[in-house]
Amino acid sequence: MSYVAPIKDMLFNIQHLANIDQIAQIEGFEDAGLETAQAVLEEAAKFNEGVLSPLNWEGDKNPSSWKDGVVTATAGFKEAYLQFAQGGWQGLQHPQAFGGQGLPKTIGASCGEMQNSANMSFALCPLLTDGAIEALLTAGSDELKATYLEKLISGEWTGTMNLTEPQAGSDLAAVRTRAEPQPDGSYKVFGTKIYITWGEHDMADNIVHLVLARVQGAPEGVKGISLFVVPKFMVKPDGSLGARNDVHCVSIEHKMGIKASPTAVLQYGDHGGAVGFLVGQENRGLEYMFIMMNAARFGVGVSPRACTRSSTSSFRPGASHSAALRGVICRVRPWVWLPVVVWGMVFAMLASLAVVVLFRRERLGGGGLGAGQIPVGSSNGLL
Repeated sequence: MSYVAPIKDMLFNIQHLANIDQIAQIEGFEDAGLETAQAVLEEAAKFNEGVLSPLNWEGDKNPSSWKDGVVTATAGFKEAYLQFAQGGWQGLQHPQAFGGQGLPKTIGASCGEMQNSANMSFALCPLLTDGAIEALLTAGSDELKATYLEKLISGEWTGTMNLTEPQAGSDLAAVRTRAEPQPDGSYKVFGTKIYITWGEHDMADNIVHLVLARVQGAPEGVKGISLFVVPKFMVKPDGSLGARNDVHCVSIEHKMGIKASPTAVLQYGDHGGAVGFLVGQENRGLEYMFIMMNAARFGVGVSPRACTRSSTSSFRPGASHSAALRGVICRVRPWVWLPVVVWGMVFAMLASLAVVVLFRRERLGGGGLGAGQIPVGSSNGLL
């Protein structure tokens, strides 16, 4: 299946529902009008259609792999990420003061939707980096901002969110990872974190982990949790990378989907303690982490409409049914592979989904169907 970005739908929504012209009247967004949005979305479509989408099937067949603590991304992902970073896509919606483009999320969300539609496994990496950037922008010290933000916004480094532990899933009050204060103002971090999306990989030079941990003597429960920056590689005063920090990937999950995205188990402090730096104040970590969590929720909220677009793209008139869609074996001729969309139940499901999404756009004044057209999933964000 070849992904085709719904630029027309997106621009309609940006213009008529999000009122991009009004956004462009806000200080700092003067150049972010409809013309800019169209230019950005067209370039984003080229990258996602031509680079990320072809890697989606490859990532499913040949997922990221772990060996001796080293995680290797699916072939082609590293090169694609380099293009992503060089294109400035990570910094699209982040401040110009740290090297970003300073565009509104109205435009950034549409580009994020394209990434999720084209290749969700890939899209999860910049999604988590966005969250780390927002957390540091809001709660980080000037020193942390100067050390990490420019590299994160440029895409040279990536970010992660470390909450869950083997004994503490959604109950963050049970977090046991501990942080010991050091004379130089840093902390030594010890503990295990699980389900860390893109927690280890070879696509970027450094990974900046945002880690929830409990400082010695802190109150019990969520009121005693603090947030720390723990880089994979230490950063020297001149900004270059130094020694490897004491954080290591001990395994990655074997998953049913989004398999090219490595979900890591990270071990902190097995060799003396991972060096961490406090974000904000002690015992306010959950408050700060919610900045990152909400940014991630925003990105994940885009994914249903992105998946809808991917699902219904095979449903468009004239859509080609490539090998990526061939998921059902014909019962009459077992050697023949057929696209799943030819089966009645699947066809009906996709038809219903496409009609519901289109109907919701129509109620808000969207465009109509031409004669004889089959409705296609829209990208209006209301699903």
